[in-house]
Order: sequence, then structure tokens, then C-alpha cells
Amino acid sequence: MIVGIHHVALGVSDFEKALKFYTEGLGFEVVQESEFDSSPEVDRAVGLQNAKARMAMLKGPNAFLELWQYTNPEPKDLRSRPCDYGYPHFALQVDDIQVEYDRLKTHGMEFVGEVVHFGDTSSAIYGRDPCGNVIELYEIKIPDIAQLER
Repeated sequence: MIVGIHHVALGVSDFEKALKFYTEGLGFEVVQESEFDSSPEVDRAVGLQNAKARMAMLKGPNAFLELWQYTNPEPKDLRSRPCDYGYPHFALQVDDIQVEYDRLKTHGMEFVGEVVHFGDTSSAIYGRDPCGNVIELYEIKIPDIAQLER
């Protein structure tokens, strides 16, 4: 039985910069950090050969986020767009989108424009973290829309 989604993993180009953004900027807490170099177990689990990487498991208010920086095999910079196949973005539910938008800009997040308000139901805006991963800020203004319990 599936009991829920445990974490979302992000490949990052600059581990220290990403870790600083997600901890200081977004308030995630580091619960695990490790490095591995050509571990046979890791190679079998991820389907790579001679993998070398650094990772951090971060705890947020209601989910985990995992940061990975591989140095072997050589990563490719794919910088997906919101319309591309795969995992084009993840969304963070916020209480006050304008406050978070302004605050995260000071932490290096680059947004596609200004916050968009969808009537009186919700507001959203997409942006990129310092490594180029797409993040949506999403504010729900009425409780009947899919909202996370607090």
C-alpha cells in the first residue's frame, strides 16, 4: 500500500548555493547529508555506473526535499520549461504570496514576472532557484480548493 509521497529530489549544479537557498531562504532543515563515491549499492539503486555525488535530505513543513549534486557521470543541464515532460516544477503553498515573492527575490530566486491573481480563489507565480530548478509559489485563498492541512 502506498502511504504517501516521501520526497522530491532535485539535481543541483552548485550544492552549497542550493543548500543555502533551501535552508536560509525557504526554511528547510537538513536532516541528512552524505557523499558517496562509486558505491555498488548506490549504482544498483539509481541505475548508474561509478556514480559519485553529494546529497542532502531536507525537511519542510509537510514534506522532504532531497538535493543531489552528481560529479560522475557528468550531469547535463536540461533546464526544463513548465511545459516539458518529466518533473517540470514543484509548488510551495504559502500564506502570503507577495511577502514570499519579495523575500525570496532577496535570496536569489528569479521569477518569470509579477504575482498572478486568479480572482479571489488563488494566486501563483513561477520562478527558478539559484540552480535553475522551477518552483511555483501558490497561495490558496478559499479553503475548498485542494489545500494542505496545517
